[in-house]
Amino acid sequence: MAVTALMVKELRERTGAGMMDCKKVLEETDGDIERGIELLREKGLAKAAKKAGRVASEGLVRLSFSPDGKKAAMAEVNSETDFVAKNADFIGFVEHVAAMTQEAEDENVENFMTLQFKNEGTVQEVLNHKISTIGENLHVRRLYKANTPGCVYVGYTHGNGKIGVIIGLKTEASVEEVTVVGKDVAMQVASMSPKFIDETSIDPEYLESEKKILVQQALNEGKPANIVEKMVIGRLKKELKETCLVEQKFVKNSDISVEEYVESVAKQLGKPIQVVEMVRFEVGEGIEKKEENFAEEVAKQMNA
Repeated sequence: MAVTALMVKELRERTGAGMMDCKKVLEETDGDIERGIELLREKGLAKAAKKAGRVASEGLVRLSFSPDGKKAAMAEVNSETDFVAKNADFIGFVEHVAAMTQEAEDENVENFMTLQFKNEGTVQEVLNHKISTIGENLHVRRLYKANTPGCVYVGYTHGNGKIGVIIGLKTEASVEEVTVVGKDVAMQVASMSPKFIDETSIDPEYLESEKKILVQQALNEGKPANIVEKMVIGRLKKELKETCLVEQKFVKNSDISVEEYVESVAKQLGKPIQVVEMVRFEVGEGIEKKEENFAEEVAKQMNA
């Protein structure tokens, strides 16, 4: 029997499984929807899909580096609870996802999910199995890989993997020589969350937007229009010192900036060092978390 779009739609609505998974089992069962449901359940796909609507805003960030520090990767995988994020099996999964990302063609999560995970199937199939066994919605949310020629990468994770940072240093020094300075800068990024590395990396649209806001603030304060421009330039420079990494006061020594700290290490090594890449993942950032009342949740379960 030919599998139609209506059949796929019905199976998807009844199980919540993915469209391609529904199409595949319908082809396997010659269009038998009831048998298709059974197959999806056997594969853990229907069960996984039912959990997919639940908010996964906890989880873990893990980093991976090549021995010479010339390649780096980072992955964020979400879970519903912090308890699962401490599960050894889950941690192992996230660590392997980060390691795989180093060798992946790109950072596209959809493409990544089709790659082979050890000899256990695709990443998606392994994830579906873990959803079924762990009993929570799990989600590979985002990936980052870096391998710019001439760069050495160092990273730092904070709060048992709640925050992960990778720093790219353009230098002729070895990873061993720059590990300390790289980790210090990564810790700075973890704690201060700068938006940009330096002024040259600032998005012009962001700069223009901030300038408009500051101009309006000054006018609202009743400042004369003829001095507003000078005021805004001063305020913008102050703001950039807070949002640009190298302009920030170094957290380990507030008497110097991050740039001055990096330059001092470069001078000691006799090799130039420049921060050229920076990425920071924080678990669950940007995900709308559902606030639950514990007493109400217990009551719901008792009445179910």
